[in-house]
Parts: sequence; structure tokens; C-alpha cells
Amino acid sequence: MPPYTNLPLSPAELAYLHTSLAANPPIRPDARKSTQFRPLIAERNVLPTANGSARVCFADGTEAVVGVKAEVEKTRTAYSQHDGEAVGTLKEVEQEEEGSKGKGRSEWLDLTIDVPGLRDDDALPTFLSALLAEPLLADTGLLDRLYINDRYHWRLYIDILLLSQPLSYPLPLLSLTTHLALLSTRLPALLSEQNEDPLFNDDWEASTYLYPPTTTQNQPTQTPPVTLLVVSVADTILFDPSKEELAVADAVIAVSVTTTSDTTTNIDTTTINNRTTNSATTPLALKLLALRTIDPPSRLTPHTPGSSADTDAASVWMPPRGGMPRSLVGKVVKACLEPGGVGEEVLRGLEGVEW
Repeated sequence: MPPYTNLPLSPAELAYLHTSLAANPPIRPDARKSTQFRPLIAERNVLPTANGSARVCFADGTEAVVGVKAEVEKTRTAYSQHDGEAVGTLKEVEQEEEGSKGKGRSEWLDLTIDVPGLRDDDALPTFLSALLAEPLLADTGLLDRLYINDRYHWRLYIDILLLSQPLSYPLPLLSLTTHLALLSTRLPALLSEQNEDPLFNDDWEASTYLYPPTTTQNQPTQTPPVTLLVVSVADTILFDPSKEELAVADAVIAVSVTTTSDTTTNIDTTTINNRTTNSATTPLALKLLALRTIDPPSRLTPHTPGSSADTDAASVWMPPRGGMPRSLVGKVVKACLEPGGVGEEVLRGLEGVEW
């Protein structure tokens, strides 16, 4: 699904913008650096009746609200074909057949997106839902937290509402808002034990976070994933592209990262020794959850020849063809996962949003 831009740019303007972004250093329309994100306004717990919620607004006026609701649901069981007796939960049978690990199941997560002017089954909401759900399902820690016992589980509903028209591709906005909403999600404390019918504490102050914070600070030990949108223009890589930059991008990819409990992942001893022991400066251990390519809208623009012979050199605008080279993909992944890189910068910035 190509990103939405709706920009009435002439071929000369497209060519000029492409040349400016391909320069070294790149000249972005809003004067940002290649790894700098657009300013935004964010807040959590905006919906009092939800288990978790968040609101994020970009400077261009694009705004999104995410609400998270959790309901107790009975886990389906598998029955023997011979005598009809229950042989265990369906997940246990699947684990025995596939050799998988973990107690959670992907069907316990329900994510929907409402985009103004579009039906739920239109291409854009459907594709965005798949992009946002993929890293959440790849994070087995989230699914395991929905497990109550062998008979019951939490079913998590993530409802995403885009309050404004998509002035640019809304994937980064929706991902950051979902991240904050999941960070603020709390579940009632469980009083029952083992396979008893679930009994919960009525005191909301005793509830537990879906992503539990540490004991020393109000920061989670593991965070929900965030999906970063990255474009390439020639050999230049740009994070958080604007609608103008998307219009001339050679390739567009979505990179989903999250923190990991493995403190040695992506962190070498030199980096650790160069940092203080303060948790605010200790490098985060990040891991890659998903990597997806997206068709750039520039491929939809027609070839516009110049005044001389119809060759690439004489063209006013030549739509890019092909995808992102493997070397650039590796560069993007490294920039997202390395200590002090873009991924850590984004997660650190989201930590500053008040609880």
C-alpha cells in the first residue's frame, strides 16, 4: 500500500527535492537532520474507562488516540477424537505438535484502526493494522502476559483512532501512540490461584502494569515495540520522513524494535565502560522484531522527459525503480539498534511522557 501524500508537485519540483535530499549532508524541507524526528505532543491515560490509553499529535496537525481494553475470556480446549474427553488447552496441543514455546496465542490480540473517510476493510487501514500487529505478535512476552491459567486468558483489544485526515503516512504516529497506550495499560491483580476461576482485586491501585516498571523508577523493564519509518534517497537515509520526502523516496521500509531483557544484546564492553551507571545514560539493549518494505508513492508518478533526447540524463523527473540495497538496509538496522542510536533516542524520548 503506497503512502498517502496527495502533493501537487510538478516534475521540476520533484527533481529538485530529490537532488536536495540526495546531497551530503541532505537538505530536508524542514531543515531537520537525517535522524531527527518531527516535534510532537503526547499524553497518556486520556480515556478514564480504558485499561490504557494515549494521545499523540504531530506538528502538522495529524492526531491519533489509542485505547486498550482487556476482557477475561475462556481458553478453547482440544478434545480427543475417540472419547470426547478434554486432553488439554488448544495451545498445549499446538505446542506439542509444533514444538513451540510460550503460553500466549496470537488470537488473544485484536487490533483495529479507524481512518476518517475509509472503511475498515479498505487497503490503508488493513495494511496499517498488519504492520502494527506484526511486531506485537512477534513479542512473545506480551502474549505470555495475557495468560491467566490453563482455562482463562486476557483478550486485549487495541482500538486506534486517527482523529484527522492522514496528511502524511500515519504509521509512525499510530505506532508511537500505541506504544504509549500499552505502557499505561494496567490489569486487575489476580487473587485466585492455579486453574481456579479468575478472581480479581477490586482495588485499582493494586492493579499491575501490562509492562511492569522497575522497582527503582517508574520505567518498564521491557517496553512495547515501536515502528520507525525510514526512506532512502540515493545513498541518503532519512528517518521520520515528511510527506514531501515520501513523494520522492527511492525506497521506504518500516523497522520495528523493542528493548530486550538481555543486557548484552547490541552493546559492547567499550560502550558500557564509556557510560555512567546512571539508568538514564545506560545504553538500552534493543532487538529487531520486524522489517517491512513499503511501495514509495514516487513510483506512481509518470516519467517526464526533458527538452532534449528522451534519455535518463535529459529527464526532468525519472521515477525511482528497484528497492533499497542490502547495504543500506544493514545501515538502517544498525542505526536503529546501536547504543545511542535512533531506536534508543526514540524510546528515551517516550519515557519522558508523564505517567
